[in-house]
Parts: sequence; C-alpha cells; structure tokens
Amino acid sequence: MSNTNPATPVRVRFAPSPTGKLHVGGARTAIYNWAFARANNGTFILRIDDTDPTRSTEENTQIILRAMRWLGLDWDEGPEAGGDFGPYFQTQRLDLYREAAQRLVEQGRAYYCFCTPQQLEEARQAAVDRHDSFQGYQRTCRNIDPAEAQARVDAGEPYTIRIKVPEDRGDVVVHDAVHGDVIFNAKELDDFIIFRSDGTPTYNFATVVDDAAMGITHVIRGDDHLSNTPRQVVVYEALGAPVPTFAHISMILGADGKKLSKRHGATSVEEYRDAGYLSDAFVNYLALLGWAPDGESTIVSRQRLASEFSLDHVSKNPAIMDPAKLDYVNAEYLHALSNEEFAREILLPELVRAGLEDEAAPLHDAAWYELAAEAFKPRTTLSPDVVGQARYLYTADEDLEYDPKAVKRWLSKQGAGDALDAAEQALQQIPKDQWHAAAIEAALDPLPAELGMGKGKVFQPIRVAAVGGSASPGIGETLELLGKEHTIARIDRAKPLAG
Repeated sequence: MSNTNPATPVRVRFAPSPTGKLHVGGARTAIYNWAFARANNGTFILRIDDTDPTRSTEENTQIILRAMRWLGLDWDEGPEAGGDFGPYFQTQRLDLYREAAQRLVEQGRAYYCFCTPQQLEEARQAAVDRHDSFQGYQRTCRNIDPAEAQARVDAGEPYTIRIKVPEDRGDVVVHDAVHGDVIFNAKELDDFIIFRSDGTPTYNFATVVDDAAMGITHVIRGDDHLSNTPRQVVVYEALGAPVPTFAHISMILGADGKKLSKRHGATSVEEYRDAGYLSDAFVNYLALLGWAPDGESTIVSRQRLASEFSLDHVSKNPAIMDPAKLDYVNAEYLHALSNEEFAREILLPELVRAGLEDEAAPLHDAAWYELAAEAFKPRTTLSPDVVGQARYLYTADEDLEYDPKAVKRWLSKQGAGDALDAAEQALQQIPKDQWHAAAIEAALDPLPAELGMGKGKVFQPIRVAAVGGSASPGIGETLELLGKEHTIARIDRAKPLAG
C-alpha cells in the first residue's frame, strides 16, 4: 500500500488531551506520526486537545511537552513552534467551532435540537419497548422550521446542535491503512450532537474541524478511535472537506493479554525516563511494538525509523509490552556508547544524582571516568545500575560493608588469609605511577600456582576485600579504579575475617 499521494504534501498530527501524563500508547502514536511525517518529507503537528475543562490542566500540558522533548519527537507546528494553522490549543479555537457549526445550520446540514434529557430518555425507552432496531435519537427536532428554531434560540431556550445525517447515506466505508476497508451501517448513525447545550463542541466535531482546517492528510491514532470514525466521516462530508486517510493502530497489552495499566509496572513516559531508559532505546522499542521494517531487526535507529517507516508495515494485531525485551534494547544502546560518551552522559550524571559526585567539581580526571565506563558499561542495563557498581569507590575503607554470603563463601574459607597475604606482598611491589590493570593482573596471575590453589580461591577473597562482595568487573580494572593505597588498606582490614 502506498503511503501518500505525491501531489499532496503529508500533514499529520498528534493531539493528546492534557488530562494526565503521556503514557506508552500515546507515545507510540506520537512516534508513528513523527516517523511517517519524516519518512514522507511531511509536516508533524502537535495539537493540544484541551476541551475537557474539568480534567485538562496546564501542568499536564507541560508534562506532555517535556515527554515529547525527551522522546526527541520534534514537531514542526504547535506549542512553542508556532505555525500558520494555529492556535494549537483547542480551548483557543472555540470561535472556529461555533462558526463552523453555525455555517452547517445555515446550510441545512445541521439543526437546533430542543429536546430535554428527560424527553430523550423517554423517547429512547419507548424505542426499546417497541423493540425498534434503531434506538438512537429519533430526529424529533429535525424538521422544525428554521425560522421557528431560530426564534426559540433567540428567546433563550436551551438547545444543542445536531448533524443532519443524510437519510439516503449509504454505508460508511473507512479506507483504513492498517485494517483495510471497514464498513459501518449508516442506518445505525443517529443525528448526533456536535455542539452541547453549554456551548462547547463535542470531540467528534472539534477534531474534524481542526483536522480539516489544518489540512491533515493522514490520521494515525489508536484503534479505540475506530468506532468514532464513521461519525467523523459524516462531519467531513457536511463541511465539504476531504476525508483523510485513517490508520488505526492496535492496542498495547501487558504480558497477560490485558490492557496495559499500573499493575504491569510503569506506564508514563517520564516514569521510564526516570528509571534510566535512554530516549533512543525507548523510541526504538515502542516503534517495533506493531511495526517492523523487515521482520528481523531489533535495533532500529531513529534515523532509520525516520527514513523507512511506512503504514503498510504496521500490524493490525495487538502488541505485547515485554519489559525484558525493552531492557535488552536499552542495554544494547548503552553498550554502543563510547567510553567517553558513557562517562559523560551516563556515569557522571548518575553519580551526581546519587550524591556521590559534584558536577561542578568532579573527584577524578577524565581518564579515570573513562576507565570506570569501560569497566561498568558491559554490566549496565539501566543507567542507575552504575551507582551500585561504583559505590565501593565512594565508600571510606573503614566503612566498607561486607556481604555475609560472600564472606562465608570466599573470605572465611581456609587459605583465604594466605591469598590476601600473598596478594598484598605482590601488589606492594607495583610502583604507584604504574598502578594499572595490566600490571596488577601480571602481579596476581602467578599466585594460584605459587599457593597451589584454584584461581577463584585466590582472586575472590581479594575481590571481597576490595569491594565488599563477590561481583565486580575484572580484578585488574577493579583495583586500578580503587587505587593502590585503598587496595592495600582494604586487604589489611579484611585479614581478620579470612580463614
């Protein structure tokens, strides 16, 4: 399926409601819109659909904007970017909706309805009692003389505005780029409300007025909106506006097959950011929840996504959120960083955040942080992991705590004391200016043979003495980072615990 008509420049929009944080499903919708625009040299618009006055807040708007910036989804038009089709907040477009609704009334494509809620309920119940196949609005006010209707409006009688669905309208066929043709029976459409009695537009009206006015060519959104689409098509037709191409993308489910929610863990973009996921990795993972360029790639760069994304590779089946796979993707991105990048972008910021370093006055030189990056990077899945790995380097020798299990398994066993004595003697021979991993390993490597012990029984007591536990990077890197003075002091401190 071709993505676009070359004669019509692509214009897509992401239109979140600021009634809460930006969640995973919304983020993926934003990613697909952004990628589709970029792949087709189109325009990506961010519009804030804030017409729910009871739940829309400025704070939520700012949360959404922050999340979009962290995701790296730069928008061409919208808040902060401006554009020729603004304003980009629905609350600032109410006059446009009123004008459009009034124009439809004047053209006979919409009408004033004066039915009260009680009358509507009575009519609905009567239809139920008659076992009517159609139990929607019975079009009571559809044929009121326009002059009479206007007089009642002018007299202050409460009213809504309803769209006039053509009685001869055939089935509404939605040509969906993901699902194919989806057919809705127009006879099941009642003359639905487009303007409420409080003077506010309904969603299905406001969104169409906006999309038409902004020249949106493709509406890419969650498939929970598919049921809204036939009503929106009717509004497009009433406005005389071209109907865009729709693409309804599947839901994201938890591993249990149920709709993603708090019980599955983090759901908002900022929660994932704060947990230590990289923006590029998160975008990569979400993009592949329902889209694949070739069915094989797990790592898809932002640049590749922006050049290869197409709607004909979007699956109609629900996607499953797999935290383990997200962790794998994140680790791949972390491991691909150079040591200098990892030190600057991951290690030092996390140590500062943990209160172990001062950003304005780092404790070490650049070479030390790059060595630490080389040591910790292969063992890092999420950015904060480096704090636990590095903590032994920021603990006073006398305050180092020992893992009881590591002590029992390695330090208290017979021969551990001999290993520590031999290690201290060997390490003392290394000049301070030559205290590097290669020299440290060269000094320690002969010890197992000299002591007649296995490597683990020699090196693990040294590791426990240095870091407090049995896991760390290579012994040479571990001790080089710690430094000669601290290494000798910790070996001495551990000797009373050794067997």
